[in-house]
Amino acid sequence: MLETTIALLLFLLPLAYSPGPGNIFFAAIGARFGLRACIPAIGGYHVATFVVTLSIGLGISRLADLSPFFFDVLRHAGAAYVFWLAWRFLRADAATGHTEKRRATALDGAILLLLNPKAYLIIALMFTQFLPVYGSINPVQVVWMTTVFTLNNLIAFTLWTLTGDLMLRRLHRAETARRTNFFLAAILATVAFWIVWR
Repeated sequence: MLETTIALLLFLLPLAYSPGPGNIFFAAIGARFGLRACIPAIGGYHVATFVVTLSIGLGISRLADLSPFFFDVLRHAGAAYVFWLAWRFLRADAATGHTEKRRATALDGAILLLLNPKAYLIIALMFTQFLPVYGSINPVQVVWMTTVFTLNNLIAFTLWTLTGDLMLRRLHRAETARRTNFFLAAILATVAFWIVWR
């Protein structure tokens, strides 16, 4: 199991830590709210990650066999949700001239995972690479892989959120709040376009 775990971590390293829609999303909300305020969203995302990964690994969903239409629906729904979050960033201080901190919730994190087709594809790819092609699937191995996958993502996303938090501490002042919100909204809008056209 140790060799499999090392191979799995090497497989996941570029996927989890390189810039991607999820990482950039959490960096943006980290810059907007700070790491501590993002903990519920991070938790929601990774609870959903564990449940979805375990379900796929145990064969409840054979996502590789589903119609491309399913992924198109997920992709566009996910992009629309991220656009909505970007819109909230733009409107955060429009009326009052200051930043009203509507914190990212556990539901925000869970929805981001559930509407991210890339996550489903990575999970399915991981299991096809590391589970036996023939014979019965060992549930213990599936649970272990699910745990490693989720914890690895948790570390990566926390680091990206912390990076955003450090940006917040250095750059976020009252007189620049509007520009900061606009910048972060632009980042989230870019993530939404990335989800649709990647």
